[in-house]
Amino acid sequence: MTPWTSGPRRSRSRTTTPAAPARAALPGAVALALLAAAGPIATPATAAPRDAALDLTVSRAQWIDRSTVAWTVRDPDARHAEVLSARDGGLTTEGGDVQGATDRIRLTRVPGGLTDAQRAAYPHLKDYAAFRVDPRDRDRTRRALTGQLAAVLRGPDGTARAATGVQTQGVLDDLYARAATRAELGPVFRHGRPRLAVWAPTAQDVRLDIGGRTVPMRRDAASGVWSARGPASWTGKPYRYVVKVWAPSVRKVVVNKVTDPYATALTADSRRALVADLRDPRLAPKGWKELRKPPAAPLRDARVQELHVRDFSVADRTAKYPGRYRAFTDTRSAGMRHLRKLAKAGTSYVHLLPAFDFGTVPERPADQARPDCDLPAAAPDSEEQQACVARTAAEDAYNWGYDPLHYTVPEGSYASDPDGTRRTLEFREMVQGLNRAGLRTVMDVVYNHTVAAGQDDRSVLDRIVPGYYHRLLADGSVATSTCCANTAPENAMMGKLVVDSVVTWARAYKVDGFRFDLMGHHPKANVLAVRKALDALTPAKDGVDGKRIVLYGEGWNFGEVADDARFVQATQKNMAGTGVATFSDRARDAVRGGGPFDADPRVQGFASGLYTDPNGSPANGSRAEQRARLLHYQDLLKVGLTGNLAAYAFTDSSGRRVTGADVDYNGAPAGYAAAPGDAVAYADAHDNETLYDALAYKLPPSTTPADRARMQVLAMATATLSQGPELSQAGSDLLRSKSLDRNSFDSGDWFNALRWDCRDGNGFGRGLPPAADNKDKWPYAKPLLADSALVPDCERIEGASATYRDLLTVRTTEPVFSLATSGQVQRTLSFPLSGAPGETPGVLTMRLGDLVVVFNATPDAQDQRVAGLAGTAYGLHPVQARGADAVVKSATYAKGSGTFRVPARTVAVFRRG
Repeated sequence: MTPWTSGPRRSRSRTTTPAAPARAALPGAVALALLAAAGPIATPATAAPRDAALDLTVSRAQWIDRSTVAWTVRDPDARHAEVLSARDGGLTTEGGDVQGATDRIRLTRVPGGLTDAQRAAYPHLKDYAAFRVDPRDRDRTRRALTGQLAAVLRGPDGTARAATGVQTQGVLDDLYARAATRAELGPVFRHGRPRLAVWAPTAQDVRLDIGGRTVPMRRDAASGVWSARGPASWTGKPYRYVVKVWAPSVRKVVVNKVTDPYATALTADSRRALVADLRDPRLAPKGWKELRKPPAAPLRDARVQELHVRDFSVADRTAKYPGRYRAFTDTRSAGMRHLRKLAKAGTSYVHLLPAFDFGTVPERPADQARPDCDLPAAAPDSEEQQACVARTAAEDAYNWGYDPLHYTVPEGSYASDPDGTRRTLEFREMVQGLNRAGLRTVMDVVYNHTVAAGQDDRSVLDRIVPGYYHRLLADGSVATSTCCANTAPENAMMGKLVVDSVVTWARAYKVDGFRFDLMGHHPKANVLAVRKALDALTPAKDGVDGKRIVLYGEGWNFGEVADDARFVQATQKNMAGTGVATFSDRARDAVRGGGPFDADPRVQGFASGLYTDPNGSPANGSRAEQRARLLHYQDLLKVGLTGNLAAYAFTDSSGRRVTGADVDYNGAPAGYAAAPGDAVAYADAHDNETLYDALAYKLPPSTTPADRARMQVLAMATATLSQGPELSQAGSDLLRSKSLDRNSFDSGDWFNALRWDCRDGNGFGRGLPPAADNKDKWPYAKPLLADSALVPDCERIEGASATYRDLLTVRTTEPVFSLATSGQVQRTLSFPLSGAPGETPGVLTMRLGDLVVVFNATPDAQDQRVAGLAGTAYGLHPVQARGADAVVKSATYAKGSGTFRVPARTVAVFRRG
């Protein structure tokens, strides 16, 4: 079995990429041929064409600052080059040269290539040749950047030896970023009058299309910002920018009518931006200004429920506003009642899957397609349901939303009226409703890519400053390792957009936290700039305490930026100690076993019966191999329970003294955290099969419904009872299933909707999962879905939830689960049986201050004798002793020998005294 990490997604899907540095087989943020099998993207040096090519359809030269052009040329005799420009386009390669230029900028080759400073700023260009812009021509740079560009390399005789297009991100930053990053963009109100501003330094002209008329905009030469100030009557009016600009993707000058990247409100389906002042009291619900939030916990204590806005209520018969933001204001609905139960037990945050404006759902209900089949009538293992859902998937009301269109406007399909500012009011009502239920709100933000680029109708950024906001590869094409058009937050104005957008959500919508999708594709510096900007927000000045806002994200390491190829990334290892957490896949993999791309999904892990309750699959290996892998998994879980600390020292299952960083995770260190708040623990999330579905594949088919429920709780407990923050997918405590769908991003309500009423089942047996991502698993899925015993009854569903809440209560009421430093963990937490002759495969025993926690994942009761505790009194924790799980109440402790006896498939917490 090869460990795997969550990574890129296909279309809006969430698949997984290999853990770096080992690029091994894997299993969640897109498969796109799993990013070309997750293989390394060619470096510019290896991807460069022969110098003799005159090809203006690609852009292999990079103008990195006002004085330097970098280019992959290898011709030692070519000392001179030039950048040709044509304001209206029309450069051609005819007669062995480039024709049609209206201006030229002379270049001279620099011996030795780029400077050390330039190589540090552009490490992926370190082997490029450097050409210095003739100082006499530098005053023509700004003008040249507004037209088509071509770099031409010339031999001693003046003949053209190579020609290519030119990437300009670096020189645009050098020329404009100092002033532009200080500019206020989008709609800004002063004394009731709006000013609209957009950064478009390469545009030849920008006008404002507002309320049916066209208004000229003024260009600021220093910043490249175009702006227009209007009367108060502009408020509420729809507008677009009309941008005349050279577009490399179509190789011509175009006139784009495009919405505002800094829009704060939109018409339906994002056709127009709206001039809106988010400070307008008419856009705020009653009590918004005085809103009192639940107490903020440190990030290390965050207990998070990951939740999709539509999933939450669309199938809830008790909800007044199914599928809407306002469903979170309905205090009597089943969903809100359940969230309040979780909040009472210790859940502190609801993490909302993307709720900004995204590009794949028609926002008006009348335009949303619906499956035209009798879905409930089909058999539980039928192909009919998925086929019917697939026919309308592209136009229905459902998508996870990982396809950003406008970053700083709420999604319209969740509002009662998408055409206007109701979405602003109702998003705020949602935040208010969650806060009043005792829960803070986290937004899932996706600044690493956009739904489209180039001249696509849904492309916003690239139709305003073509070739700037997206990360380009060596040939000038847009990188798509995240699934879609990758953005480039390393470029100053994309980085500014990230910071400005997050600050707006925090200040104007009182969002309490942000989860960064594919955060490893951001520079570490960009994420720390977000942290710094949030820290500057104060209740007196901004209405929020920015220092209490939590940040975490996916620190996966892959794609064209992997291994800090272009900048220091916001990856797991790099973010340790920064106060920004990253998801830890180590313990997740160990507890589940295998991954979604395993040819046989029955590969087992700690909580799915590996070695202790084998399911018969040959994919699990021999008995000896299973035992060895299980003991290694137990080491991964030990590291996970410490908060994934790199420096934590313990005896591993082989008896060696190691640190968390010494434990192997697919060729990488298992422990990478510097403090307990650095790593987010989880057993399942929206990516990949739900935990219940993974266990359905992996547990032996004969496993009883009661035992399946117990293993679900045990798996969740490995995250719940760890040091540091923990996340679980909403409904996991209710044994939530998506009918074995590993990638439900576009699978509609049928496969995704949460069912709060246990009489409606848990979602299992709703047909074979969609063929696009699951057909190869249908032979395994079909007999499971046909087995009615796998649909849990109310006793199992409600019992699992209540048992999970008991463990959550233990975690949040015992201070030893909230240790602040690595040193405190080292002194307080130990694994007394690790590596000892008595370490039992399938059982973990953790001592934590006055507590002893035993995770028994085996099908039999187990005795765990800790000789050093003999004579010390322990008893089952009071929460469990009076709690919902009758089985755990039979756990015992023998004081004379220090032996803890724990029932099968049970987590028992004992307290001294």
